[in-house]
Amino acid sequence: MTTDFTSESPAAVADAVNRYAGRHGYGRFDPKAALIDMDGTLLDSMKWHTLAWLRLATELGIEATREEFYLYEGMTGAATIGLLFRRAFNREPTQAEVSELYSRKTSYFNELPRVGIVPGADELTALLIVRGITRVLVTGSGQISNLQRLNEDFPGAFADNMRITARDVTHGKPHPEPYLKAMQKAGVEPWQSIVIENAPRGVEAGASSGAFTVAVTTGPIPCGEMWRAGADVVFPSMHALVASMPAILEWK
Repeated sequence: MTTDFTSESPAAVADAVNRYAGRHGYGRFDPKAALIDMDGTLLDSMKWHTLAWLRLATELGIEATREEFYLYEGMTGAATIGLLFRRAFNREPTQAEVSELYSRKTSYFNELPRVGIVPGADELTALLIVRGITRVLVTGSGQISNLQRLNEDFPGAFADNMRITARDVTHGKPHPEPYLKAMQKAGVEPWQSIVIENAPRGVEAGASSGAFTVAVTTGPIPCGEMWRAGADVVFPSMHALVASMPAILEWK
């Protein structure tokens, strides 16, 4: 059964945790760490990322739509460039091309107005801090401009040594490596981990890692895409997740 969750559905949340634990054969679920995506989950940045990627693709003569780049969210920049090259040119990009093109895309992003935070994201990190839940940032981005904002926008939420970025992995999302490495940093097992994501590739990575995987629809991607990617719960907003997080953390 798939249900979109609201703050009024603690019983449904409990059922989702029960299904998750049963499906993985876990004898218990004891969350100690939250492994959290950045773009579209913490920062309302995907509207500008999609514009920057579309501008780059258009300049390269590659047919693309802004909507498709929402679906690529979570992939590393190198992986996105590789996908575009294989589709349009039937070859892999060189490392020099990847470096130059990602730098150009980053420049286009930085020309756009400063993005805000996702409504409710600061409430989420504050709640996790109060509850003593370890927070690990897990992003496919290597974009310094956004990474440097975290201390300002989410004070005390993410220590410098509790961040997994594109530079830390061999395989980006939807591969589980980013979340498995985040668990290592936090010193936790999958059954002690909550992944919080807003895009199908990130959800797939979280689900494949064995963590309890939460999807939040902060953009135009339909809820059905999150369920198909393996989400254990799907919330319509970050505020709805914040209201239900105690039920997740206190599950017995």
